[in-house]
Amino acid sequence: MCCSGFLKTMMFIFNGAIFLAGAAVLGVGVWLKVDSGSLMGLLDSVDAPSELEYLATVSYLLIGVGAVLLFIGFLGCCGAVKESRCMLMTFFSIVLIIFLVEVAGAVLLFVFRKYAEKVFTELEDDVKDGIQKQYGGEGNEALTILWNSTMNTLDCCGYKNYTDFTGSPFNKGSLLYPDQCCNKTISDQCKKDEANRANIEGCSIKIRDLIEENAMIIAAVALGIAAIEIAAMVVSMVLYNRIGNKA
Repeated sequence: MCCSGFLKTMMFIFNGAIFLAGAAVLGVGVWLKVDSGSLMGLLDSVDAPSELEYLATVSYLLIGVGAVLLFIGFLGCCGAVKESRCMLMTFFSIVLIIFLVEVAGAVLLFVFRKYAEKVFTELEDDVKDGIQKQYGGEGNEALTILWNSTMNTLDCCGYKNYTDFTGSPFNKGSLLYPDQCCNKTISDQCKKDEANRANIEGCSIKIRDLIEENAMIIAAVALGIAAIEIAAMVVSMVLYNRIGNKA
C-alpha cells in the first residue's frame, strides 16, 4: 500500500512537470508563429536555400508537441488515480513515441546548426540583390515595410550592413540610408558617413545569434523533458505491473 502510494505520488510529480513543460513548449510555439511573419516574408522574397523551408514548420511542431505533452500529463495523472491499466499503457505508448520524435528532432536541430553558417552565406547575394532592386521602389512597398519592421525589431541594418542599400531605389539620387542604419541622435537623416560611424550590425548576424541562443535553450529544455519522460515511463510500467498483480 505504501509503495503504491509512493508510485502514485511520483506519477503526479512527473506528470505535473510534463504538463508544465507542455505549457511552456506550447507558449514558445505560439510566440514563434505570431512573431515570425516578417522573417518568413523576407525569405519569400528571395531564392532561399531549401534548408530554410523547415523553419516555417517549427512553430507548428512546437505547438503540436506542447499540446500532446499537456494531454499526456493529464492522462498520466488520471491513470494513476483511477489505477487504470489501459490509461497507463496508453500513457506509456504516447510518451515513448514523443521521446523518439524528440530524439529525431534533436538530431535535425544539430544538423541545421551545422549548416547555418553556410545557409546565411548562400543567402547574402540574393538578399542584397533584392534590396538593391526593390527597397524603397514604387510597387515594392510590401518588401520595404518588411525590411523596416525586421530592422526595427532586431535593431539591425540590412542583411550584412548599410552598404546593402547602396544603389537601391531608396538610395539613388539622395545617397541616404534607412534611419535604422544610423544612431537617431546623430541627425534627422542617415547619410553614408554617419551610417559608417554607427556601424549597425546586419540582420543576418542578429538572426543567426537569435537562432543559436534559442537552439541552446530548446536543447536544454528538451533534455530536461526527456529525463522526466524516461522516469515517468519507468514509474508508469511499475505501477501498471502492480495493478496487474493485485487483479
